[in-house]
Amino acid sequence: MQQLKKGSTPLMVLSILQEEPMYGYQIMRELEERSQGYFTMTAASLYPALHKLEADKLVTSNWQEGDGNRRRKYYTITSKGKDTLSNHAQEWQTFTKQLLALIPPSLRQAKGGAA
Repeated sequence: MQQLKKGSTPLMVLSILQEEPMYGYQIMRELEERSQGYFTMTAASLYPALHKLEADKLVTSNWQEGDGNRRRKYYTITSKGKDTLSNHAQEWQTFTKQLLALIPPSLRQAKGGAA
């Protein structure tokens, strides 16, 4: 499961940035909040992903003044990033649909409850 989560990091980060520019810690908090704690990310995994996204021109960054004279690096999704997000989202939807089709209905039920 860890590899699956790792492989979906770019999609998760781009999805979070789709709405507004954010700084790293804010991205981590937002990801955890939106997934109700299912997805958590450390700085050690987030920042290399952000640097890769920036190298691939899917996000840009700029330094801004934050609270109490603290500077923060904000990341913004680019047009290329939006296109990539759209493509990856479609690929993931197809993948999950096809994967679920392979799992018997009796095993698709949520733990402790009905489907």
